[in-house]
Amino acid sequence: MKNIGVILAGGSGRRLGSELPKQFIIIAGKTVLAHTLTTFEENEHIDEIVIVVHKDYLNETRKIVTAEGFHKVKMIIPGGKERYHSTLAALNAYPNEKCKFIIHDAVRLFVTQHMIDDTIEALDHYPACTTAIPSTDTILQSDTSGQFVNKIPDRSTLFQVQTPQGFLVETLREAYNQALTDPHFFSTDDCGVVKRYLPDTVIKIIEGSPSNVKLTYKEDISIIERRLLS
Repeated sequence: MKNIGVILAGGSGRRLGSELPKQFIIIAGKTVLAHTLTTFEENEHIDEIVIVVHKDYLNETRKIVTAEGFHKVKMIIPGGKERYHSTLAALNAYPNEKCKFIIHDAVRLFVTQHMIDDTIEALDHYPACTTAIPSTDTILQSDTSGQFVNKIPDRSTLFQVQTPQGFLVETLREAYNQALTDPHFFSTDDCGVVKRYLPDTVIKIIEGSPSNVKLTYKEDISIIERRLLS
């Protein structure tokens, strides 16, 4: 069963305040996308990589792959408006193949080999898994107005979701097949789709790291650059 690295690189730079999508920003001499792809390219268990990117940046992505010599990249395909459209595009690119999907946000460029390995190994025993870290902050849930506290969940059971997330492709495909029949479907997280539409599916938690940060805001750039150059 192949291990497919699915790199989601379709995001915009809106919250970063940049016209250039954040995955194409150069930090420490390389694009964010190239930093992330390097880790997946070097992982001994990843068989091939598919990159899902906005249609306007397909050529830019091809140039990066060629320049950096990423031989495991087999496909560069267009995504869609929402994050889940990118996952659907990857599923459609492998319509009949039984494989493992290791889905990762391109802008989490500090993903480690250990995280990728643990994700792949977990899929030998479970149909789905997600990297996550325990919440260090107390989280509250508001009422529907968003102005008042409704309840405060027990922090010991709360985790912050990261990527990579892993799936047996048939599990993810079945979850999305059901989701697409729901007129109210919307999601920003693939494990959320599985849990909602295949509620009996066991989703294993993989140990993440506080360093596995997601490039989101302009202030993140200098922090990330210092870490890369240290």
